[in-house]
Amino acid sequence: MSGDRITITGLRGFGFHGVYPEEKREGQEFVVDVTMTVDLRPAAASDDVADTVHYGEVADDVVAEIEQRPVDLIETLAGRIADVVLARPLVRAVAVTVHKPSAPITVPFTDVSVTVERTREDR
Repeated sequence: MSGDRITITGLRGFGFHGVYPEEKREGQEFVVDVTMTVDLRPAAASDDVADTVHYGEVADDVVAEIEQRPVDLIETLAGRIADVVLARPLVRAVAVTVHKPSAPITVPFTDVSVTVERTREDR
């Protein structure tokens, strides 16, 4: 993922993703980081939001994916989010990290996360 990037860190949403019935029943918070590869030269020259990726809209889309359509695996959630972000015409590549800080692990831990990287060619 070389080139210009827009990064959104720490997007939070409440979802019902997980393998275990209690995860689907009770839900939990998920945190997502998104890094988009975008050619930012047109926006830098024009100073016009129409020439870039509107990160506020991307943030709304990511949280909607967290909060809708439960899945078993955060790998699946990360892939869905990557697909949504890559649907934006100016995004050439994306890295999505989904954090599951309340994962059902029986030993002390800080975080569990998965990261997927996709390019427009992967679609």
